[in-house]
Amino acid sequence: MAERRNMLSVEGLTKTYGERQLFADLTFGVQEGERVALVARNGSGKSTLLRAICGQEPADSGRVVFSSGVRHGHLRQELELNPEASILDTLYIGDSPAVLAMRNYESALSQGLEGDELQRAYDAMDAHEGWNFEARAREILGKLNLHNLERRIGSLSGGEKRRVALAQVLLEAPDFLVLDEPTNHLDLDMIAWLEARLASMGTTLLMVTHDRYFLENVCDRILELDGMTLHSYQGNFSYFLEKRAERRANAQAVQERAQSHMKRELEWVRATPSARTTKSKSRLDRFKDIKAEAAKRIQEDPMHITVIPERLGSKIVELHKVKRAFDERVLFQGLTHHFKRGERIGLVGQNGTGKSSLLQLILGIDEPDAGKVVVGETVVFGHYAQEGGHFNEDWKVIDAVRDIADWIPLKGGAKLTAAQLLERFLFPHAMHHQFIRLLSGGERKRLHLLRILMRNPNFLVLDEPTNDLDIFTLSVLEEFLMDFSGCLVVVSHDRYFMDKLVDHVWVLGEDGQTSVRDYPGNYSQYRAMRSEEAKRAHAAQAASKRETPAPEAVEIKGDYSARLSYKERLEFDTLEKDLPQLESRRDELQAALLAESDHQKMQSLGEELGHLSEQIDLAEMRWLELSERA
Repeated sequence: MAERRNMLSVEGLTKTYGERQLFADLTFGVQEGERVALVARNGSGKSTLLRAICGQEPADSGRVVFSSGVRHGHLRQELELNPEASILDTLYIGDSPAVLAMRNYESALSQGLEGDELQRAYDAMDAHEGWNFEARAREILGKLNLHNLERRIGSLSGGEKRRVALAQVLLEAPDFLVLDEPTNHLDLDMIAWLEARLASMGTTLLMVTHDRYFLENVCDRILELDGMTLHSYQGNFSYFLEKRAERRANAQAVQERAQSHMKRELEWVRATPSARTTKSKSRLDRFKDIKAEAAKRIQEDPMHITVIPERLGSKIVELHKVKRAFDERVLFQGLTHHFKRGERIGLVGQNGTGKSSLLQLILGIDEPDAGKVVVGETVVFGHYAQEGGHFNEDWKVIDAVRDIADWIPLKGGAKLTAAQLLERFLFPHAMHHQFIRLLSGGERKRLHLLRILMRNPNFLVLDEPTNDLDIFTLSVLEEFLMDFSGCLVVVSHDRYFMDKLVDHVWVLGEDGQTSVRDYPGNYSQYRAMRSEEAKRAHAAQAASKRETPAPEAVEIKGDYSARLSYKERLEFDTLEKDLPQLESRRDELQAALLAESDHQKMQSLGEELGHLSEQIDLAEMRWLELSERA
């Protein structure tokens, strides 16, 4: 097997903002074909590190070297798109080989070049697939639910702009792809498509993401930035969790031994105040080292605490035949539901199907177009909105929490103070008196969430609470919400988060319907049920074909736009042949996984099974779509 070349070398990189050092003396490399994720707490400088690597922000010291000839692309958190340009024009901006070939070809035509010069431009278009660039652009944008390519960037929402930037960097197809939170503002189907797309590209990846299933399915190496030290884990997210727990346990044991040793040395130092001789100097120096080691703080995962929310009465929130429309388009209608104590609902659906609109109706912010919403007198809402997190910049962190309350009640009569809740949500005591204007975007989101929880609500409505939060904060939030005894309605593109917290799923806009469909279970169980439905439909369609004699050929007149094109017919026939083979391979992998005892082989089989299951899901959904028109 040929040795993979080193694509990126980072040596001794250091960055400081004012008095705050983000990272120091970072050194690592990325090899060709690796899929590396960087994880760290909010405010640790992940995005800053990516910008420094891509040459968009200078580091204080150190150096970054890409191998000769390596093209890299960067999806940034902060977008720099021309508001006057159209979506399509934006995709033609860049230096990818296809874009350069198109520019050269158009230039050759405009200058009236002939002979060898025109032939070279023509050959470059062939070599870099410039002829079908727009077709590929439309395909990617279609998957990202962007269909009108003449729209101006200035007219798009923040999420749409983000998806245009993602399409741009995917179309460039660089050798080395740097992605900063690529799943933000994508719905669940888009994330599944992006996973499959990245897997098929074979591009070297360095990314920051809080999506743990994405980490599990895409990454093969994880770098953790913890206390300005970089730890490398050669495996996916499951492997990272296992090895990180081992590392922290070992660090805890080392610290405890150092503390025990320090006590003995401290007794010696205090017992011999006059023994400051040359003979004892080495022991005193060693004591200083031990003291420093013992003083290291191992930040443990927060303990479970059970908050007592305000009491809920018998009437909570009732939806009676609720309807919501946008212009002339009906988002949903006929929704009737009476919430019960402790109910946990996840809302899913493509962007634009009305998830946020439904939340607004539940909260009483908007009125339904038909039907009514009745809210019980004892309900205390806590609403986490996507656009929240605006603060007085002159406040300190603790001021923002105490502005709501000084404490919240716990079971057994205890209280949790504002300072204690800040500690629990990973704001160490040293940050409590830091000015809010110095916080990162993720830290502001975390503080916004804390202010909501300090109101001690009994009905939480969370609209994309996982955006911009690191995986460590997410685990804290999940633990808090698992202990929460009130009602919970959540919209999130984080499948891991949904799986842990919801007990049934409402699906909006499913198969173009205006009814809200209720699936029992979490998000993964919903996907499994949808997959099972697709299989049954596939089997019924196949049985119908076998039992029904072929009709005589007749000319079909009318609207031909809904019929399958020749290319789609070929795709449909291919899917019918491929699906049984994919399902057979899945059965083989499941059987092999049950029989396997070797950990590495089990991990490899599990990864292949995960990718294959996702491939089958996508194929079945596409087969259903085509079969309805076939």
